[in-house]
Amino acid sequence: MTRVRKNGLFVRKSVAQVRIESVDHGLKRSLGPIDLMFLGVGSTIGAGIYVMTGTAAATFAGPAVLISFVIAGFACAFAALCYAELASTMPVSGSSYTYAYATLGEVAAWTMGWLIVLEYGVAGATVAVGFSGYFTSLAADFGLHVSAALTTPLIHVADAGTGQVSIGGSVNLVAAAIILLVTVPLLFGVSQSAAVNSVIVAIKAGILLVFVAIGAGAIDPANWVPFIPANEGGFAYGWPGVFRAASVIFFAYIGFETVSTAGAEARNPQRDLPIGILGALTICTLLYIGVAAVLTGVVPFRELGVPDPLGVAVEAMHKPWFALVIKLGAVIGLTSVLLVLSYGQSRVFFAMSRDGLMPPLFARLHPRYCTPWGGTIALAIGMAVAAAFLPITLLGDLVSLGTAISFAIICFTVIWLRNTHPEIERPFRVPLGGFRVRGLWIGVTPLAGILLCSAMAGPLLFDVGQKIWAGNPVPAMLLGGHALAGAAIYILYGHRHSRLGKGPEPAVPAPEAAE
Repeated sequence: MTRVRKNGLFVRKSVAQVRIESVDHGLKRSLGPIDLMFLGVGSTIGAGIYVMTGTAAATFAGPAVLISFVIAGFACAFAALCYAELASTMPVSGSSYTYAYATLGEVAAWTMGWLIVLEYGVAGATVAVGFSGYFTSLAADFGLHVSAALTTPLIHVADAGTGQVSIGGSVNLVAAAIILLVTVPLLFGVSQSAAVNSVIVAIKAGILLVFVAIGAGAIDPANWVPFIPANEGGFAYGWPGVFRAASVIFFAYIGFETVSTAGAEARNPQRDLPIGILGALTICTLLYIGVAAVLTGVVPFRELGVPDPLGVAVEAMHKPWFALVIKLGAVIGLTSVLLVLSYGQSRVFFAMSRDGLMPPLFARLHPRYCTPWGGTIALAIGMAVAAAFLPITLLGDLVSLGTAISFAIICFTVIWLRNTHPEIERPFRVPLGGFRVRGLWIGVTPLAGILLCSAMAGPLLFDVGQKIWAGNPVPAMLLGGHALAGAAIYILYGHRHSRLGKGPEPAVPAPEAAE
């Protein structure tokens, strides 16, 4: 029988309770700083660098997309520093979900967790669709034809997402299959998954470095003139376009957040999590800027609005052999992104399930491998269905919007904890200090993160609102459906089964981690 809740909707976890959970969770601590760094790089370098860089340049910023990367990079850097402080203070699974539970309360935590599911799930499905396209092209180079009926989603939207919605007779089985395939190593242990991911990351980063090295010699400086093209209306070029492109690129940085979801499986989380988060962000930002410089220097920016801008650049270099390498790198790179996104999503649900907000299936660990195997499989099936049936690329901007909101809340959480719990040990502290307003400490780093993330969200809100107003119902329907489903699950299940809401009960006993 379900007991009556002793606390309200805004009941919060204590920091002490969160720290206890960082010890008693049952997951195996097997990840070092390099593993965590590669985890972040593996999740970050994917569809953003292979597709969105060209789209941002061709549609919004022109060659000034380099400035857009700097702006987005700064926003992410401030957020990453805040993540690093929180991850070292509360080294648990769940990432921003757990941090919100300790600061803003249960409803905010649920909202944050459900938002992360949207971010990771939609991002994973988007990456799977991108993988399907590159895989089909690569197979064609070897004389293998993959039917369009197996690589096209069931739902179609005409005119790049602004036209009529129709139902076709195709299902993107290639995208669904790759999601299910990358789930397999996750079932056998995080150390095995990390080893696979590290090899993949090394390969794809090496290929991108070769792309930059070869492309540097083919750059035509005339393609960078004018560096900031004149505004042609709306967000097309000029400084409005630079900031709009930064908001598009923001989607590409979601990966470093995944490092914080591995807090319960890091060997020395207080030291290793900040290294992993900041290291991944640094590596990815440098690679992004290098690739963007070559793309806009080799190809006129208006020609980069294609699904495979790196392929266009390689053709302009007149090196057909390298096109095959780039496609192979894209296939390998997108596989690692799927691996890490699936990992991060399952760990957030693991944390929510342990708190009673989701069914026990998502927290049930495999007796031998100590992985949340049931939840991992269930989430993979859901992501595969989305990739097979939905035109998921339409939600790219909405994922960026969710990321910006999530990052801003994380920055606020640092300020809140510094004021309410100044006494707790913080192995890593955000730099730049702060100032006091009526006795409250306001950190320069988290405040800058909030302002820059808000600057990312502004153009997105305006532009996405215009598209919805223009008559494209798909993003609104999917986002609204996701929100309603989340509200229904919380009201009918999470609110009734919340362990914290029932009072000071111990968490569900977890099996001992394997040595």
